Amino acid sequence: MSMFNIKRVDRLVALSVLGSMLMVWLVLTGFDAVTQLLRQLGNVGKHGYTLSNAIAYVLVTFPRRAYEMFGNAALIGGLLGLGGLAGTGELTALRAAGMSRLRIAGSAVGVVAVLIVGVVIMGETLAPWGDQQAQVMQARMKSGNLGMTSSSGLWARDGDDVINARGTSLKQHDGLATVQLSDVRIFNFSRDGQLHRFTWARTAQHDGRQWMLHDVRITTLDEAGTHASTEAELPWKSTLNPQVLAQSVIQPQYLSMRDLRRNMDYLEGNGQSPGSYAVAFWGRALYPLNVLVLVLCAMPFAFGSLRSGGLGKRMFIGILLALGWYFLQQAMVNFGTVYGMPPLLANLLPAVILVLVAWLYFRRRV
Repeated sequence: MSMFNIKRVDRLVALSVLGSMLMVWLVLTGFDAVTQLLRQLGNVGKHGYTLSNAIAYVLVTFPRRAYEMFGNAALIGGLLGLGGLAGTGELTALRAAGMSRLRIAGSAVGVVAVLIVGVVIMGETLAPWGDQQAQVMQARMKSGNLGMTSSSGLWARDGDDVINARGTSLKQHDGLATVQLSDVRIFNFSRDGQLHRFTWARTAQHDGRQWMLHDVRITTLDEAGTHASTEAELPWKSTLNPQVLAQSVIQPQYLSMRDLRRNMDYLEGNGQSPGSYAVAFWGRALYPLNVLVLVLCAMPFAFGSLRSGGLGKRMFIGILLALGWYFLQQAMVNFGTVYGMPPLLANLLPAVILVLVAWLYFRRRV
């Protein structure tokens, strides 16, 4: 087959897969967005939360939803695209012309590889920014005295105190997700608005009953001057609701790799396990590989079982494979977490398993 014909074949396969994939991507992301909009409508009227706020929430989180749905769209769209070619006999003609299954699957994976570059850029820029904006909106709805910014962290008013925490991270306490605040600053003002006391703490965490400050430095201001003292640990009487804070903190899987790496470095520097941040980081780092491997390993279905099947059969097999891949990933990550497996290895194993299966298949049937 000449180079010209090969390029025509690549274009034929790529256009077929691209059209199906974009259609599925739009449907999946749109359905997810509409579902979230219906949920947000239930909050309209609470603490000044309006219909425009609900619509804005869905719009700013749309890039993240598109990022999350791309893998499923690539899988199902690839099956629909090649399945359509199989149904019209064009795949049979390509095979008769001497093209291997691996060569045809490579053309399908190629268009996914091109698109995934833009998807990854969106997942590291627009998606984290949108989720930060969405969490700020949710925080304001749940507590009128609570606010968050990406540059200076969390701000809250607690009686006569103004609280600023530069860092926030989720911790597990008695099976519940709670927030650990880091680099905490507490400004206590007198009735006439003068700063009376300034408290700095390395971390603050709720133990289920009360807040506790750790590595505390207290500076008191009065007419005689300033007075400083330190405490290793100090109870903190605060009305901050740890559950509201937990719901207001960006989930690790919604952070950019840069922010995940920063949180990991902070925790490791303080002798703590990076935990869910490491799992999320390697999940994001291996995202392109996982998507490409998933699409490549699904393509063999287009050469056999999808040839005589209609659209419904292809959709069913695509959804079944997507669910199987999701549960395989979750099982391996959970297994790694329980048995102390490095997060990189736990996230990499599902892709390695699928690559091995695909290699054995194409080796036997090229």
